[in-house]
Amino acid sequence: MSVLRAKGAAIGLLLASAATAFSGGAVAQSAFTTLDRTGEAQVSFSGPERGAPILAGSTVKVSGQKFRPGQKVTLLYGAEPLPGGSFTADAEGKIAGSIAIPANAVAGSFPIIVVAKAPYFATVEELKVSPTIPLSGQQDYRISQAQTARGVYQSAYSAKNNALFTASSQGRPPVANSELVKLDAATMKILARVTPAVAPEPERRGGQAGRPGGPGGNADRGPGVYAVYGVGVDDAKDTVWATNSRQNTVAVYKQSDLSLVKQFPFGTVNHARDAVIDSTLGKAYVSATFQPEVKVFDTATLAEPKSVVIQSLARGKDFSAASLSLDPAAHKLYVVSNATNEVAVINTRTDMVEHVFPVPGGRSTIGISHDPQTGRIYVAGQGSDNLVVLDGTSGAVIADTPVGAGALNVVFDPVKRRAYVANRGASTIAVTDADGKLVANLGPAPTPNHVALGKGGTVYAVNKSANATGEEADSIMVIQPK
Repeated sequence: MSVLRAKGAAIGLLLASAATAFSGGAVAQSAFTTLDRTGEAQVSFSGPERGAPILAGSTVKVSGQKFRPGQKVTLLYGAEPLPGGSFTADAEGKIAGSIAIPANAVAGSFPIIVVAKAPYFATVEELKVSPTIPLSGQQDYRISQAQTARGVYQSAYSAKNNALFTASSQGRPPVANSELVKLDAATMKILARVTPAVAPEPERRGGQAGRPGGPGGNADRGPGVYAVYGVGVDDAKDTVWATNSRQNTVAVYKQSDLSLVKQFPFGTVNHARDAVIDSTLGKAYVSATFQPEVKVFDTATLAEPKSVVIQSLARGKDFSAASLSLDPAAHKLYVVSNATNEVAVINTRTDMVEHVFPVPGGRSTIGISHDPQTGRIYVAGQGSDNLVVLDGTSGAVIADTPVGAGALNVVFDPVKRRAYVANRGASTIAVTDADGKLVANLGPAPTPNHVALGKGGTVYAVNKSANATGEEADSIMVIQPK
C-alpha cells in the first residue's frame, strides 16, 4: 500500500470512529470547529538508540514540532489511542516522549494518526517496525575481517588482477578525507592507496535541496577533494572508475598504481552513485541519482557521456536511478529506482529501455542484483527491510523475504546460487537461496554498506564499523562458503 493510500485509509478510520474515539477523551472537541488551517506539525519515531531500528518489544522515541504551544496531541492506531501516546506541546510547539511496541508486533510500516486539539489538526505519520531475525548459519561460512580506509562506501573486484578496490569518503562537504584503496584479494594486504585531487572550486550550489552540493549544503566552506563513493573495474582497460557524488561527476584511475587517468568535470553525472563497466562493448554505465537516467561512457575515448532516460510507470513521479547490476553476456543492465520502487531493464547493445517493472512490497528500493542463469532480479528495499525477487521476463513477484532493518545492497552469486543482502540497520548480512528463502543471517557486521562478489563465491561486505569498534579504519568482512 502506498503512503498516500495508507494516509487516506487512516483518515477514513479517524472520521468513521469520531463518535467513539473523541467522546470524552483527551482530544474531545466539537466537530467541525476551530480548524487549524495552517497547521504544519510533524511527528517522527526513532529507535531507543541513535541509528537503531524499531523492533517488536522495544521502546520508541517520539518527537514532534510545529504544534501550537499548549496543544494536546494524541497518537492513534486506527481508532485506538496508543498507550503513552498523549502529549502536550511546550512553549516552542514541540512534543517528546516514548511509546512501547508490543512484543507480538509484526514487521511493517504502520500509519499512525496524529491529532491535535484547539485548534483541530490531524495528519498521518509512519512508524516502521523492522523484523527481528537472529543470526544463523555461520557454521557454513568462513568469515574473516580486514581493514581499509575510514568512511568506506563500496568495493569492486578485479578478476584479472585478483584485487579488491574500495572507495571511501568521510564527513560532509567539503570532504577532505577520501581514499581509493587497492587490496590483494587473497591476503587483503593493502597494495596501493590514493587521495583524490583537490577540487578546483567550492562544491556548487544547485540541484537537490538539502543534498550535498545543493541548497543547504556547505558550498561556501572552500574546496574539498573529488571524494570517491562508488567504484567499478574495467579489466579490459586495467582501470578503476570512481563516482564523485558530491561533485556530480566521475574519475578514472589505473588499476596498477591508482594514478589518475581522467577526472571528468563538475556536473557530468548528477550525484553519481554506481559504476559498472561492460568491457566487451567498451561502455561504462553510471547511475545519476535523483534523475531518471543512466550515463553511458565510451571507455576508449573517455568522451562526454550520453544519457539513457528511464520513464517511470508511476503517474506523476520520476524514476531515480540508484544501484546497477550488469549482465554482459545477456547484454542487460538492471537499474533500481529508490524514488518509485521500480526496476528498469536496459539493452546494452542499443542502450534502450526494454522493461520497467514495479517492485510490489518494496519501499525505498535501492539495491539490485540478478541471476544470469534464470534472469531473476533481486531487489533490496531499505524502507521495507526486505528482498523482493522478480521474474526477469514478466516482472512477477517470486519472493518477498524479510531480511533485516535497512536492506541496502544485494549481490547474487551464480556459482553457489546465493543472494547476499547488506542490512545496514540490523548490522547483518542475510543470505537467501535463488528462490528468496532465507538460509543464513551472518554477523555481527557493524553498519554494512555494500556487498561485492569475488572469486569462487567469495563475497566482500564493507562495513562502516570504525565508530562501533573504535578502530582506526572501517572493515571488510570476507565471506567464503564452505
